[in-house]
Amino acid sequence: MERKSPSLFLALTPLAILIALLAANVYTYGDDTLSFSNQIVLLAAAGIAGIIGRFTNVSFQDLMQGATDNIKQAVPALLVLLLIGALAGSWLLSGIVPAMIYYGLKVLSPEWFLVSACIICAVVSIATGSSWGTIATVGIALLGIGKAMNFNEGLIAGAIISGAYFGDKMSPLSDTTNLAPAVSNTDLISHIKYMTITTIPSIVITLIIFALIGLFHDGAGVVSDVGGLNDHILQLFNISPALFLVPITVVILILKKIPAAPSLAIGALLGIVFAFIFQGDIIASLIADGTFQNPFSVVVTTLGQGLSIQSSDPLLADLLSASGMKGMLNTIWLIICAMIFGGVMDRSGCLNKISASLLSLATGRTSLVGTTALSSIFMNLTASDQYLAIVVPGKMYEKAYAENKLHPVNLSRTLEDAGTVTSVLVPWNTCGATQAGVLGVATAVYWPFCFFCLISPIMTMVVTSIGYKIKYLEEPQP
Repeated sequence: MERKSPSLFLALTPLAILIALLAANVYTYGDDTLSFSNQIVLLAAAGIAGIIGRFTNVSFQDLMQGATDNIKQAVPALLVLLLIGALAGSWLLSGIVPAMIYYGLKVLSPEWFLVSACIICAVVSIATGSSWGTIATVGIALLGIGKAMNFNEGLIAGAIISGAYFGDKMSPLSDTTNLAPAVSNTDLISHIKYMTITTIPSIVITLIIFALIGLFHDGAGVVSDVGGLNDHILQLFNISPALFLVPITVVILILKKIPAAPSLAIGALLGIVFAFIFQGDIIASLIADGTFQNPFSVVVTTLGQGLSIQSSDPLLADLLSASGMKGMLNTIWLIICAMIFGGVMDRSGCLNKISASLLSLATGRTSLVGTTALSSIFMNLTASDQYLAIVVPGKMYEKAYAENKLHPVNLSRTLEDAGTVTSVLVPWNTCGATQAGVLGVATAVYWPFCFFCLISPIMTMVVTSIGYKIKYLEEPQP
């Protein structure tokens, strides 16, 4: 039977149901929605999209194939997540994360911590081209430092993510920074130069906000608490600057364009090696008190199930805990369910219908850029993947930009301003789910403080609407 296109009402129905059920989840479970409830809701919304697909004569096999293809696309990210869990465990056992916290507390002041955290993550992310790698390494340590300074964990995560996604967006090594100009038919250098028009003001405003929050932060007792915290760390771990050789090695591997999976695997294994070199007493005590049977069980359990180092200090006990690969399973479950939803939405024709309706709104320069931004955000919400949020709108609107005499850099910049940075704000998107799992902070808790990610789409609209430095294929006639 010939396929039919669903009506716009039917196409929007699965998304409307998803949003309603997700709101019910937040109301019922709070920041614990990652555990299981969001996964069930995504599968329910996928089921609604599948029913609509059957009404439009899409076979069940085709719907399943769409879900399968989407899951295949997410497999590399799932592997990276497992390795991030292993790395977190090994870097705790080796003393790398405690060393980062120890030296960070000595160097960073509470007043400027948020600004410093944002800048540090931006620099590392520009150097490596990876927001995920930045957050999984220095981001975890900065979260611990911020908690020790009595900052709200959502605010700390917001500073970390803002810096990491600024660097990811501006780095010539980033996959999304290369993908956006590729699908827009422009070159990388022109793309990065044109992005500075919106990205630099966005990060400057972000840093000003974090500076003001830091200056008014209640730091009473923080200095003395920090001193006591560092004393506890020294009692538990052998802290040495040599421990930083491991994260430096990981950064160098990424700079050498070694893929994320082997780089993180090497980082996790080096963490275990350094644990036996520097933290032999801890390993011996864990075996002696019956926590582990032998050194082999220490290694396997730390990588797979995680580790908790006991401390009389409640805050330090919370910081010295890593969940290993096992701690990433809920996030992986969420991503799989999100990919199923996105795949079924695509094969059922719902995404095409909504995309076509959005395209009809693009009648001029400002509305075209606004529709592009809206489409990228929409793809992050429905397809649950930032790459699709760049590729699909990029191909949809490429011709429309040419017809409006707009240079392709206008398109590539908009895709990054709205697609790359908003992916981390969606709980069921691969980016949002990953960062919530890695940092242990729910997306609903941190997204209000990801100021750079929130400001970027607004900035691209402001710049376009006032006509500031809009690049044309040919200069318009006066």
